[in-house]
Formats: sequence, C-alpha cells, structure tokens
Amino acid sequence: MNLKGYKMDGLGNDFLIIDQRNNPINLSEDQIRHLADRNNIGFDQLIYIHSGKGAIPDIHFFNSDGGETSACGNGSRCISYLLMKENNTDKISIQTKSGILHSSLSGPQNITVDMGEPIFQWNKIPIAKDENIKNITINVPGHGSFSGYALSVGNPHFIIFQEISKDELKIIGPLIENHEFFPEKCNVTFAKVVDQENIKVNVWERGAGLTLACGTGACATLVACADKQLTNRSADIHFSTGSLKIEWKPNNKIYMSGPVSNIQAIEIEI
Repeated sequence: MNLKGYKMDGLGNDFLIIDQRNNPINLSEDQIRHLADRNNIGFDQLIYIHSGKGAIPDIHFFNSDGGETSACGNGSRCISYLLMKENNTDKISIQTKSGILHSSLSGPQNITVDMGEPIFQWNKIPIAKDENIKNITINVPGHGSFSGYALSVGNPHFIIFQEISKDELKIIGPLIENHEFFPEKCNVTFAKVVDQENIKVNVWERGAGLTLACGTGACATLVACADKQLTNRSADIHFSTGSLKIEWKPNNKIYMSGPVSNIQAIEIEI
C-alpha cells in the first residue's frame, strides 16, 4: 500500500505528516515504528490531519515509538505553516489534545504559536506525589541524584539546571524518562543559563529519545528558569541546530516563535 505524505522539520526535529481528511488510515504502533526508523523514512513524530469541527482541523501527534502524545511544539509550528500555505492565510488555528492552538506567520517561514498556559498542579503534570515542583530530587540508581523543576506544557517535563553531553544524555535520559516518579513518563531537559536572555539545552524526548530540538521542552525550560528568576520571561532557547524565541506573557500564556523547513511531498510505502 502506498500513501502520500509530507516531511517537515523545525530545527531538525522532524515529522511525517499524513492527511486523513479525505483518505483516513490508521497505522499500527509497529507500522509507525517501522516508518520512523532512520533506515526507512525516519522521523521524531508522526502527525495526522483530521477534519475536526468547523474550520479547525484536528491534529494528532504520535512519537516514533508509536505512542500518542498530547502536544508537540515544533510539530504544531510545522503543521500550522503547511495549513497556512494550503489556505493562503497568515493565521491558523488547530485542535490538539492539549487544546486549541493559534498560530501566525511572523516572518518568512517563521511561525509563532500560542502554546497556552503552563500546568503546575502536581497531579496534572503528572508526578507521583504532591511535592514542591520547583525543587524535586530523584535518585537514579548507579548515576546519583538529579534535582530539577517539573511542569507540563501539554506533556510532562523535568528541567535540570546543569550541562550534560549528548553521550551522557543517551544514558541518563531514558532512566529519568521512565522513572517511577513520572507515571506518564517525562521529557528530560538539561539547561544551562547563559544570561538573562539565552539558555542552552539538550533534550531527551519522551517516546522519541535524543532529539535535535523540542518545542514544548523550550517552553517548559523558559517558564522554569523565569519562575526561578534565573532569566527574563522572554529568552532564546538554543539547540545545536538553532534557537526558538519563547515568551511567557503576563497573561500566563506561552508564545513560541521559530523557523520551519520547506514542505517536502513524499510517497510512503506501507
């Protein structure tokens, strides 16, 4: 069976997009994992476009391990750009499992998304028990303890304020992601504050592993750093492939701005 799809990326965080509006098809977890393999098409997330209600399309995100996720920041920017091009507009809204997201074209192939409000309630992040989310310490057998800040931006995040190499992150990342303290697993970000307006990060993404960039991770990092008064409420989050501008407005909403790639139409063989 052959399908038509699109490949896009935001700072190297890449996606396979399948339009379900006219020809619905649901891939199994095994099929998603097979297509996500870097020896095949290769991607961090699969994105489905469904018709939704009214003029707002319904967007579903799946990680490369085949599991569904409620939010994907870079994926939201990419799908918003694709739909803007389709509708010849510079503004679009999409429905996701974490709510309706509003996007606008803020420059040539640069998209700004209103990512909504951060979630701080321990049982909605979720974490295993009621603790001070700003200062959580978990023990990782054989690797010591790690202290950080837990919150949700549509999906759970744990922000650790220290540097780590990518080789170390490949070991530590999955251990923290799957730690019993995070009942729905978590995205793991190691963040180094450079100054009030710049933060360097390395991210291990829940269900996808080591990733070149993570939009919700950037949002969570800025909120954690600003809340701890380590940075301003607006800063550039730097990945190895580029940066995202994140702003945490006084109305409590998070705005994410950054570049997206060209849209590449591809044939998918199942």
